[in-house]
Amino acid sequence: MATLGIQGIRGGVGTTSITAALAWSLQALGESVLVIDACPENLLRLSFNIDFAQSNGWARALLDGHDWRDAGMRYTSLLDILPFGQLTASEAENLPAQPAMLNQLTAIVRTLQSQSHYQWVLIDLPHGFSSLTRPFIELCDHTLTVIKPDTNCHVRLHQQPLPTDTWLLVNDLRLGSQIQDDLWQVWLQSQRHMLPVSIHRDEAVAECMAAKQPLGEYRSDALAAEEVMTLANWCILNFGKAHEEDSRQERSTP
Repeated sequence: MATLGIQGIRGGVGTTSITAALAWSLQALGESVLVIDACPENLLRLSFNIDFAQSNGWARALLDGHDWRDAGMRYTSLLDILPFGQLTASEAENLPAQPAMLNQLTAIVRTLQSQSHYQWVLIDLPHGFSSLTRPFIELCDHTLTVIKPDTNCHVRLHQQPLPTDTWLLVNDLRLGSQIQDDLWQVWLQSQRHMLPVSIHRDEAVAECMAAKQPLGEYRSDALAAEEVMTLANWCILNFGKAHEEDSRQERSTP
């Protein structure tokens, strides 16, 4: 099983939509996937037709003393979702100050990794490095950092700490934008871990969340959906198969 964290370099770069789209594309390729929402905003559920009023989630369950497994939901035979859960403003604010709960977060992911029910666990990570985010990042085998080709993200690339050996994924790339093209060329020359695929601006990305569906399910023929499918294939080749090989070697070591 490969654990992949997806984190925006800042808010508003499309991380949640990409996480949902990548989960859908991986299961469309025959991979079993669990996607976890680690963001207190609890928005990932809206990409999988979960009712807005539904408050269940792993964080809600832990705070209420319930089993977090009961918060999981099945979307397809190969795709399960574990929402964050709806918290009050005060509960969300105090969440990082609860070490017992943070320890439970680590236990959840380790349990999933040891059971290997899924080939992939995707984690929609909040941006930044809060005490809530760090345990998830440390448990990830790989991370993708989502960036937009704008000056804000460019500055952050040079002054903001990123997960070790993270891969940079460019989202919302616009054809015909001179500034975006200039930044893109600079990044290709200066950033070691640029993914060989980028996601272009596509109206279907905005529409799919309104339709409460992952991008590839809503519009499989959209340009962005095809690019996410290419990303899924790249992840399988570079993360999934590499992790399987490492696991085989560990099992064969006396």
